[in-house]
Amino acid sequence: MLSPRVLRLASSLHPATYSRPYLQRAAFSITAQIMAQEFKLKGVISLNLKNGEKQEVEIEGIEGGKALLLRVQDKYYATSANCTHYGAPLKLGVLTGEGRLTCPWHGACFNVSTGDVEDAPALDALATYELVEKDGAVYIKADEDTIKTNRRPLDLKCSAVSDEKVLVIGGGSGTLGAIEGLRGGGYKGSITVLSKEGYQPIDRTKLSKALLADLSKAAWRSKDFYKDASIDIIQDEVSSVDFSSMKVSTKSGKTFDYTKLVLATGGTPRWLPLPGLKQGELGNVFVLRALPDAQNILKAVGDSGKKIVVIGSSFIGMEVGNCLASMKNEVSIIGMESEPMERVMGTQVGKIFRGLLERNGVKFYMGASVDKAAPSQSDSSKVGAVHLKDGTVLEADLVIEGVGVAPATEYLKETGIKLEKDGSIKTNESFEVEGLKDVYAIGDIATYPYHGPGGNGSLIRIEHWNVAQNAGRSVANSIAHPGAKPKPFIPVFWSALGAQLRYCGNTVGGYDDVVITGDTEKPSFVAYYTRGETVVAVASMMKDPYMTQSAELMRRAKMPTKGELKKGVDILEINVPSEIKI
Repeated sequence: MLSPRVLRLASSLHPATYSRPYLQRAAFSITAQIMAQEFKLKGVISLNLKNGEKQEVEIEGIEGGKALLLRVQDKYYATSANCTHYGAPLKLGVLTGEGRLTCPWHGACFNVSTGDVEDAPALDALATYELVEKDGAVYIKADEDTIKTNRRPLDLKCSAVSDEKVLVIGGGSGTLGAIEGLRGGGYKGSITVLSKEGYQPIDRTKLSKALLADLSKAAWRSKDFYKDASIDIIQDEVSSVDFSSMKVSTKSGKTFDYTKLVLATGGTPRWLPLPGLKQGELGNVFVLRALPDAQNILKAVGDSGKKIVVIGSSFIGMEVGNCLASMKNEVSIIGMESEPMERVMGTQVGKIFRGLLERNGVKFYMGASVDKAAPSQSDSSKVGAVHLKDGTVLEADLVIEGVGVAPATEYLKETGIKLEKDGSIKTNESFEVEGLKDVYAIGDIATYPYHGPGGNGSLIRIEHWNVAQNAGRSVANSIAHPGAKPKPFIPVFWSALGAQLRYCGNTVGGYDDVVITGDTEKPSFVAYYTRGETVVAVASMMKDPYMTQSAELMRRAKMPTKGELKKGVDILEINVPSEIKI
């Protein structure tokens, strides 16, 4: 926790901006200077990088200690060497002309001057270090603990001191971005989260990728972290909202008022309306959305060796299928398309996904339709088989339905709010709900204007972890700093399918061609999805940082055309300018 002496000193340096985030950074900087030592950078005798270059260096005297040197606009910087999300080496990331450093794996962005997070999914800022040249060597000034933790010390401790009340409904990625963005952005009002799960935000991406079922490992933060930040997370389910009186009612009979309301209830998993596959009809039939779902699936799998049928060849279906196959189960995946994810990713890339999972023992039934599920002959309360319409019968000890989600907006149907045909909520670029004041919608429930390549402001709803968190960060900035303009972002997505998939952009409005470079058998490739001459989305495997570079070029309207890509233009050879267009 920052000491009163440090805060007073920081305040004296910035008397007009005491509550702003950079005051907190100033305080941390002062603390770091008080505790700092000089650590020598191994093998570095002078600073001689060119603008836009970066170099990872070892720090003498600290086992495993590393820093990243960067040069932007003729100025040198030193930061943590690894992304604070999953630890990707930032030396492989993309450095832009204005000093944005983007992770090569999942698109997290940092400001190299301050270390601040600019885009999800990272939560913690990078540590930044003062550089010192003397006696034919280069040193950083830092404290040892900060170097070892690879991030700026985080302190969101706060006692709510204003009458403002932010109420967030939901407990997923959008909520995570909103509540941490609020406190990190200097918001001093109360923050309350109503979540039917009741636990603090978790890394939901690991539910399907790894069937992670331990809350202590899945949660981003401890409960005490949010308690210290005066963020109340309450287990309850919203029953209705009175927008005129600015009150929310819950199924437990409680009422909560607000000055700002953030709707972030995410998606509700769909159940197939078929015999044996409806919710609660047969045991050992699951969907996967929350921590208890993963726990129940693992309990049913037991010591492995089970026959498992996954209905749906979406990313969720394939990720959980691949995970269960790795646990020595016999896994079958049923899909209606000719290749997995054909509609979104195309047949060529879908075929790559299928090949990777087949190497892991997964069996596919594509172009198939499910007729019903039948009970087990030994226990009629549980599933025993899945029947396809072509007569194929697949034995099943358990079934997982991965057939998509619907916007979780049932609680809004009697409130007078206008819902789109799919049940989502229309917003503007700031995620403000159309026709309502001080109400925002983010994540799976939001249909918002997309200004990425090919979007031109078209309304779109995107079910991506990163999109929800970035939307939450944008809303937090709007609330903490009234009048701030929304910061558009390029959607980023990733998936674990035997090899790590990276994806950016969006195929809103469709695409008419795919330009693929690289080796699709290995696989080590980049796929550029185009509409006309415009690249609207990019997917890659084992080709970092092509996705990250693409996202930054998209932000600047500098992506090569389809024709240029076919002629062999390498996007990594294109300098990323400072000017933002999107």
